[in-house]
Amino acid sequence: MKKLHVTIKLEMSVPDDWELSNTSEGSQVLKLPDNQYLDIAIEPLFATDPEETWTSTENEEVLNDILDMVESEEVVYEFITH
Repeated sequence: MKKLHVTIKLEMSVPDDWELSNTSEGSQVLKLPDNQYLDIAIEPLFATDPEETWTSTENEEVLNDILDMVESEEVVYEFITH
C-alpha cells in the first residue's frame, strides 16, 4: 500500500453567530445556533464518469472501507475578522 496525503483548505463566509467549540478530545468544531454543531470532514464522493454528477455512496460497506483507510485527520478552524 502507498500513502496518500490530502490537504483540505476551505474559505467560507459564515454567519456572525457561529462560534468555535472544543471537543473533549481537543479538536475543534463549529457551534451553530440552536445548539447545533458542524464538523467539516472528508466524505468520499463517487462517479462513473468524472464529467458527470458526483454523489456519496449508498453502500455503507464501501464508505466504511474508504474511511478505514484514513489514518489521521486534522481540521483547523480560524475566524478572520476585518
